Amino acid sequence: MKRSIVMATALTVTWSLPAAAQTKDANAEFEKFRAEMEESNPAELFELKGEELWKAKRGPKNVSLAESCDLGQGIGKVEGAWVKMPRYFADADAVMDGERRIVWCMTEKQGFKFADIAKKPFQGANDNNAPDITNLVTYVASASKNMKFDMPLHDDKVRDAYETGKAMAAYRAGPYDFSCNTCHGADGKRIRMQNLPNLSSPEGALRGVQGWPGYRMTGGVMLTSQWRMNDCFRQQRFPEPKYASQAVTNLIAYMTGNANGQMYKGPGIKR
Repeated sequence: MKRSIVMATALTVTWSLPAAAQTKDANAEFEKFRAEMEESNPAELFELKGEELWKAKRGPKNVSLAESCDLGQGIGKVEGAWVKMPRYFADADAVMDGERRIVWCMTEKQGFKFADIAKKPFQGANDNNAPDITNLVTYVASASKNMKFDMPLHDDKVRDAYETGKAMAAYRAGPYDFSCNTCHGADGKRIRMQNLPNLSSPEGALRGVQGWPGYRMTGGVMLTSQWRMNDCFRQQRFPEPKYASQAVTNLIAYMTGNANGQMYKGPGIKR
């Protein structure tokens, strides 16, 4: 009985390709608008602020990330780092995505308290300013624009994170018995006006990671992939994961690994 109710609920919100065709023109118009907006993407303002923060001596230890933080390319180097994460960092003994790694550098190298960063890691709809971590993530991501995703799946620890993320995406639970794959495990699904990418395919995975961090026009805010993952948990009626958690890194690893070899276009614009 429960499964029947869940399937009926899913059918009311998730439609297949014939229904998607009804709004094809609307989606095409939005994509045209998005392409025009990309030429003057507000994300650039966050990138500039992030660059300032990256180079500034800050925190209790009064050091800059530029002189202390290794994103996998060497201390202070940001070019190409975003598209090669998640990756394993021996100094932290963990596989980390870009945002989680920057948070680690802020706490370990600059001396900030994680609890203070985690109090408000995402920009709210009524906020005039994005949190420092969002600006930093946007700057670091922008330095990999027009580079191909190259997450090191040959690394056993990275492969483990990828496989764990794959299992998490298939795990069904919660009041609706949903999983990530309920919406993102097959081609041709949608919710209302939103096309849902199939994250198991290279093209769908690219859509899942492309454009994050992204400027969301509906709220006028800059948001990161960590926020996107948390919001997916919320929509499934799952408890939201702890900020910068290994669980979120695993899911990002699964999507990014599936998108390997494809071009990252940099911070984007979202609905």
